[in-house]
Amino acid sequence: MYSRPALDSHPSTRIWKHSNSPGPDLIVDGKLLQNHWLVRDESFAADGCATVEGGITPGSHPVLRFSVSTPNVGDRDLALGDPNVHIAANDGLYEFATCHHHFHFRHYASYELVDPKTGKTWRAAKRGFCMIDVAPNPAWLGQAPGKAQYRSCGSVGYPGNQGISAGWADVYSEFLQGQLFVLDGSDGQAPVPDGDYTIRITVNPGFTPASGEPCRYADPHQAGLCHQLPESNYENNVAESHVTVTSHPGRVGVGPGTSDPEPVGERDEFGNKL
Repeated sequence: MYSRPALDSHPSTRIWKHSNSPGPDLIVDGKLLQNHWLVRDESFAADGCATVEGGITPGSHPVLRFSVSTPNVGDRDLALGDPNVHIAANDGLYEFATCHHHFHFRHYASYELVDPKTGKTWRAAKRGFCMIDVAPNPAWLGQAPGKAQYRSCGSVGYPGNQGISAGWADVYSEFLQGQLFVLDGSDGQAPVPDGDYTIRITVNPGFTPASGEPCRYADPHQAGLCHQLPESNYENNVAESHVTVTSHPGRVGVGPGTSDPEPVGERDEFGNKL
């Protein structure tokens, strides 16, 4: 059984607006995003999965790391169960990641770094997600949430139990693999100049299916867009945070996340030791 460590025991302290309709309802915790980011220099090995999947040139590069929490503020669990079952059904939820040797959830969240002056965006190195109960959300519907139900990512041939219980949140700390934007262009994107930017996180984003890709849940307000997960409200799935990119941040880095305790040893995107 796997339990990804949370940054805070209480990822959100605000009452979030949710739909009056019954069902799960995912949001992004903007307060945690604002308080847990940093810019620093890091080294990337040639055989690292972040290097391989993110297309990052091996070596030392400046990066912007950030944390994301996605609470379920609805009144129903978001239950997915075992990824092996979804792979066997070919329902479009998961794909096998050869570098990590486990399943990645498809279209769970989009990470964008946005220049507010020009609208230009950069993509993050994040490729894999595993939905589990990591931290309780004490503001959930004005009451304490129940016991965590989903705690196992699973792997090939080993059953998992993925989902987010009502009143709980999935959390990806800034030190997990892929929770970063590369700033010097070494991932094939344009370099990010010094200045002020916006991190935009969208959970369960709408997407246009590729040929042969199933549309599991059509967006009721945007024709042609689909979602992987059912929600009572698709209109509250975005959070943004102001960040500042600076040159030569050093190994310690700059930003509010420099005071966060970093786990010993490199971790993959699920928090497992590499």
